[in-house]
Amino acid sequence: MPRFSIIVPSHGVAGRLSQALDSVLGQSFGDLQLIPVCDAPDAPAAEVAAGYAERDPRVTPVHSPPSAGLSGARNTGMRAATGTYLLFLDGDDLLLPGALDALDARLTETGGVDVLYAGHERVPWWEGEPANPVAPLLAGAPKGAFAPAERPALTGVQWPAWSAVYRRAFLTEEELFFPDGHFTDLGWGGLVTVAAGRIAVLHQAVVRHRLRRQGSRLNAPGPHQHTVLDQVERVLARAAGSGLPAERTGPLFDQLFSVVLKTASRPERLSRGHRAFFRRAARLYRRHRPAGHRVPGGSLGVQHRLLAAGAYTAFRALRGANRAADGAVARLPRPRAVRTRLRYLRDLRRPLDAGLAVYCAYWGRGYACNPAAIHAKARELAPHLRSVFLVEAGQEHAVPEGVEHAVIGSRRYWEVLARAKYLVNNANFAEGVVKRPGSVHLQTQHGTPLKTMGVDQSTYPVVAAQSGSFAKLLGRVDRWDFNLSSNRHSTQMWERAFPGSYEHLEYGYPRNDVYYTATADDVARIRRELGVPEGSTAVLYAPTHRDHHTGFEPGLDLEAFCEAAGEDVVVLLRAHYFYDRGRSRTSDRVIDVTAHRSSEDVCLAADALVTDYSSIMFDYANLDRPIVVYADDWEVYRETRGVYFDLMAEPPGTVARTPGELAAVFRDGSYAGPEARALRAAFRERFCQFDDGRAAERVVRRVLLGEPPEAVPPVIPLAERVPAPAAATLVRS
Repeated sequence: MPRFSIIVPSHGVAGRLSQALDSVLGQSFGDLQLIPVCDAPDAPAAEVAAGYAERDPRVTPVHSPPSAGLSGARNTGMRAATGTYLLFLDGDDLLLPGALDALDARLTETGGVDVLYAGHERVPWWEGEPANPVAPLLAGAPKGAFAPAERPALTGVQWPAWSAVYRRAFLTEEELFFPDGHFTDLGWGGLVTVAAGRIAVLHQAVVRHRLRRQGSRLNAPGPHQHTVLDQVERVLARAAGSGLPAERTGPLFDQLFSVVLKTASRPERLSRGHRAFFRRAARLYRRHRPAGHRVPGGSLGVQHRLLAAGAYTAFRALRGANRAADGAVARLPRPRAVRTRLRYLRDLRRPLDAGLAVYCAYWGRGYACNPAAIHAKARELAPHLRSVFLVEAGQEHAVPEGVEHAVIGSRRYWEVLARAKYLVNNANFAEGVVKRPGSVHLQTQHGTPLKTMGVDQSTYPVVAAQSGSFAKLLGRVDRWDFNLSSNRHSTQMWERAFPGSYEHLEYGYPRNDVYYTATADDVARIRRELGVPEGSTAVLYAPTHRDHHTGFEPGLDLEAFCEAAGEDVVVLLRAHYFYDRGRSRTSDRVIDVTAHRSSEDVCLAADALVTDYSSIMFDYANLDRPIVVYADDWEVYRETRGVYFDLMAEPPGTVARTPGELAAVFRDGSYAGPEARALRAAFRERFCQFDDGRAAERVVRRVLLGEPPEAVPPVIPLAERVPAPAAATLVRS
């Protein structure tokens, strides 16, 4: 029997689940059972959990459907638990280093208590310092184990379920399970308080709870707010049935009704039924008020008295007076905005234009990437929509003829942003853009993440210094309704890097559709346009941006590479888009295609790809052509930028660490040999999951036409897809 069973519900947090599991398995105390609770065997989190179970016998995944909620997931985990003590950990939280050692030592010291309450850290996902909000509650607790009656104000109502350890035999004897519905922690904490005979505290923080920027889902408005009364009634009924003395039920009663009054005093939480909520709360208050109960002092005491009397009208008036005082600061005059800003604010008051869609790519660099592919498909499938592409001043020439556009910062730019129902971007719209109710924001992304992104960059100083405010970043993420993904790995990493309430669309990248729709004639035409000599082997060299460099550094002598690789080799040089201005160097064997509008065209023209750590490798893999990783500074890049997986262990093809090794794999043909093909096949299986030539159609139907998910064309299996042919293949045939 293990000392601890740690139960980790994972619904909606698959991207961060691996971090939670690592925080448990990395503990120096190893006598444990780890129970990830996943939605279904084929769910994203289940894939993560299954991988851990294969590597560590202490991991025991179980499944609970999302419809069972958090309570159902925890109860499922409890039924599978075999440990002496149970811990609950949210799937996006962390068990702090040394936590299990500290818990074990305290449990040994206090002699098998029913419940051990412990400290925890609350840390914003975006910015801010950790805080231990329960430290004041722990401060005055007895040093050893004690009966709840010795400290009646210290009740489980004030603790999240994951900030305590529970003796499993105690839970079984008392038949304690998480109650169904919302606010399950409130009900659970109250029921545990009523049943516990001996408790203790540990001042040390054991869990790092990562706060959502949007706040707790329980604070969101809706009919679920009424269910807080169900939990309160359940706890008070059990307390009455247990015959607890008034000195114990009094503090429990006050803590439960402080939650009730908080909800009653915030009308924004109750979208309707305010009076019904208040009346039911008043009945519960009168029925369960302990004998001799004394109401608190101050305004809270006034609320208690009004609730006891059922005086809804007076309570509402008091609530209105408090809200008026709180809102006085918000009514202070603001500085005058510039004229364009005033026009934007005026346009925000006009109705949304349901027929207007606005697109932007790479902060206005031109007509490119996923937004351009979606725009083109929308002209075909949704011709009733008027589409406007946003570009920087001076980049108007980068927009094809016939595509309506607006210059960023212009009056028309702000007007279409204010009125458009649909907004599509592969980066983010400007800080001042307002997310209007009824508008639909689609984040398409622009690559599969190998390097860390979003808030995951915060622990890498070089990157974090260049990223600006993570709070502002997540403020922009708050606008997203949909986020596009081309593989399950991306889905999980986007969830980690950009925590928000958007919906993932695992539809593939529209820009990659062309890799399955282009013909041999298209490939030949593009090569002629780029100036690729007929009969040559075109090698695309596409290095990524390095945050620790101040400008573009090729990292490789391309002329020397061509000479050493073979007389038929030419290089297509495509620098990162950060360096796409003013580059036009070419030679007989090195063609600079950095400024070419379409990276997809460049990939179609290439017979092989050489890159370091650029996300272009994930897109190019769709073509099923050779990929060589030139990793001359992998260790430096990994330490300064951070990566999500070890590319050296799971490459898409041959890996070269020096210029000599790189030239050699082309000279001897191993870059396209059997071993390279096997590596590429495994890479494609993992990262080309949803790209099949119909991604743009799926996006247009789901987002712009509003069709239900089940009506969207399914993804074609990888084995049935036929990529565009390479020119070298055509020559050999």
